[in-house]
Amino acid sequence: MTTDLLARHRAVLPSWMPLYYDEPIELVSGSGRRVTDARGRTYLDFFGGVLTTMLGYDIPEVREAVERQLRTGVVHSSTLYLIRQQVELAEKIARLSGIPDARVFFTNSGTEANEAALLVATNHRRSHQILAVRNSYHGRSYAAMGVTGNRGWSASPLNPLQVAWLHSGERLRGLLARLGPDEQVDAAVEDLREVLATQTAGDVAALIAEPIQGVGGFVHPPDGLFAAWKKVLDETGILFIADEVQTGWGRTGEHFWGYQAHDVTPDLLTFAKGIGNGFALAGVVGRAEVLESVPAISFSTFGGNPVSTAAGNAVLDYLLDHDLQANAARTGAIIADGLRAAVGDLDCVAEVRGKGLMLAVEFVHPGSTEPDPACAVRAFEACKAGGLLVGKGGLHGNVLRMGPPLTLTEDEAREGLAILVDAIRAAAVVPA
Repeated sequence: MTTDLLARHRAVLPSWMPLYYDEPIELVSGSGRRVTDARGRTYLDFFGGVLTTMLGYDIPEVREAVERQLRTGVVHSSTLYLIRQQVELAEKIARLSGIPDARVFFTNSGTEANEAALLVATNHRRSHQILAVRNSYHGRSYAAMGVTGNRGWSASPLNPLQVAWLHSGERLRGLLARLGPDEQVDAAVEDLREVLATQTAGDVAALIAEPIQGVGGFVHPPDGLFAAWKKVLDETGILFIADEVQTGWGRTGEHFWGYQAHDVTPDLLTFAKGIGNGFALAGVVGRAEVLESVPAISFSTFGGNPVSTAAGNAVLDYLLDHDLQANAARTGAIIADGLRAAVGDLDCVAEVRGKGLMLAVEFVHPGSTEPDPACAVRAFEACKAGGLLVGKGGLHGNVLRMGPPLTLTEDEAREGLAILVDAIRAAAVVPA
């Protein structure tokens, strides 16, 4: 059955849309933090549909909220009509965003959210100049791709924006990697000033940055960097956009939003993925004077529709009622500390990094910082063989990424840790 489905997939879907694993799997059911494939094999899920199934599978509160909305017969009305679920969710997100006098615009995906943020920022500042960060990923649409600093995800050389690039928080390679945290912040600020002076016409619209770079392999800068950057931005009114598509909703454990680690408040914040727990739901929240900077009528046909926002309200209520941010910190520490103790000294492991339930292991050739994507693939496949689903990424494809549901239990964290340790140790043995 799976072989037949794979052949049909390849016959009608584009080759540039990849599938995981040497033998791709079809997930046919899920419960809690576990999924079952078409062959009856069950896996503990440490990737959650790319950090999207944030509460796990078959959550009664979410299912019941969606079913209540379906029973009304109104699945869609467009935003030309009042949508109670949308208004209620916007009120909650505005309150939680930390942004004063906030407004919310809903979209379907993180790509669309970032596209909307760029539209708003460039209109507000009357400039198409954008600052972006190397190794970043912000989506697959035209402008979002233009501010993506990862060649493997840049599907077009064309760009509607004029982009100037800042150094990332990379700690293994690059000009700033050799510096300590405080020195790195100082050097990054100096870099920002030089970029503004040499690569722009001065009237830059915004800086867009991920607190932790998702596709980039969960790389993150020292805490406080964004605040240091924003002091420079504020000198000329340049806006700051925090891309919280992967870092939001308490996933980092220590804060509800990734930007809060930097003691700064963004002008615009984009969100997606986990808030829908699998339903298409995303958006941008920002200061009213900024978000109102759209000079013509605009709306999103499906963004914030009654079904997805019913799910979003249930997800957010569940998240807060069960203090899943604290759970992310607790269970994430079990995995991170366990990995560092068990495999951190292996020659092929360059770094175990991340925060909360957003964790990564980077693989290199022994005795160097040269990326070893083959070792990462071996570990990736070994996790699957052991009954654990994880992600893969990084600029060089040499990073395992873990983003389990925030409802992960301590026992499940230890179970997944054991599989990871065995898989990484097996991958460290180079095939003859």
